[in-house]
Amino acid sequence: MKFLWTTILVNNMDESLNFYEEIVGLKLTERFQAGPEMEISFLGQGETKIELICNKRLKKLDAGNRVTLGFKVESLEEKINYIKEKGIIIITGPTQPNPSIKYFIIKDPNGVKIQFAEQTANNLNKEQS
Repeated sequence: MKFLWTTILVNNMDESLNFYEEIVGLKLTERFQAGPEMEISFLGQGETKIELICNKRLKKLDAGNRVTLGFKVESLEEKINYIKEKGIIIITGPTQPNPSIKYFIIKDPNGVKIQFAEQTANNLNKEQS
């Protein structure tokens, strides 16, 4: 079985696409109308995708604090600097819970937690074996 995508209900498609393309670095692969009041977009590059759904009939969406999407970065310091330049608030971190990983967390425009993590070579070698 292969995991395909995570769906996020969004309030504003353009704002959400801008965030996931510019801040996270994902590529928009598909965007279409799924009816008169619903729009769907997919982002990702060959890996598991993120699906954004904007449904105009849903008045207020609350993503809550139950989900965090994690993304690997090559340099946590560079990503932190980029996030700060964009005026985005870091809500947690940077934190290093063990020697093999360090991370920080922000929120997307809909309140979904986004974690950027840098892994050490030791941890990467374990994943590949």
